[in-house]
Amino acid sequence: MRLPGDLLNAIRFLTIVRVPDTESATAPDWLARAMKYFPLVGAGIGLCSAIVLLIANEFWSPVISALLAVAASIVLTSALHEDGLADTADSFGGGWTIEKRLAIMKDSRIGSYGALALGLGIALRVAAIADLPMWAGPAALIAAHAAARAAPAWVMNRLHYAGETAAMKVSYAEAPVRRNELLFALVIMLLAALPLALISLTSVAIGLLCGATLAALLAIWSRRLLGGYTGDVLGAIEQVFQIGFLLGVAAVMA
Repeated sequence: MRLPGDLLNAIRFLTIVRVPDTESATAPDWLARAMKYFPLVGAGIGLCSAIVLLIANEFWSPVISALLAVAASIVLTSALHEDGLADTADSFGGGWTIEKRLAIMKDSRIGSYGALALGLGIALRVAAIADLPMWAGPAALIAAHAAARAAPAWVMNRLHYAGETAAMKVSYAEAPVRRNELLFALVIMLLAALPLALISLTSVAIGLLCGATLAALLAIWSRRLLGGYTGDVLGAIEQVFQIGFLLGVAAVMA
């Protein structure tokens, strides 16, 4: 049974997993079409991270187990979103004009703002997971990774692309994520959050609220400083949503 082309594109883009080539991979709107599957792929990443957490809990402390779980997700995604967070932090912190901020984003070197953002982001995720009961941590990871990867689709539909499409490493054309695709992503996100909701519905609600608030604030900041979004900003959106979600869940359940 062959998986849908858009799902394969989502797996290829978000992870290091090798998948067959698809005809739609070169279509200008491939990213927008694949985004409906981002929460599903995110749930898979969260599941892998949750398995590492459960195994590590048999041998080490909650902090070490949480760190290994976060590290597993970083390896599986090749630090895609973390790279976006670091580049966005460097850009917003060190650029004085739109042109300068975009130029900083293209620079492969990491600066002080990026290093601090990466360190704080990982530390907050590890601390939040370590604070959760052992039976709630895996469910929170699955829900967090799924929900965080739904957030960029909403940003794409509300902001314009601010970068240079000609300089991108992948084919891209600014295209909205369709309403039915957003609904599909929402359903997948809610299903991924169901195990956590069965433990504590309040924690899911607070987690989504905290994650959405941080993502919205970053999107507003990006619109003010860049006039829109870039791929790095979308990666940063995923990261701050995930951080906010885990902190919200920990606030309720810790």
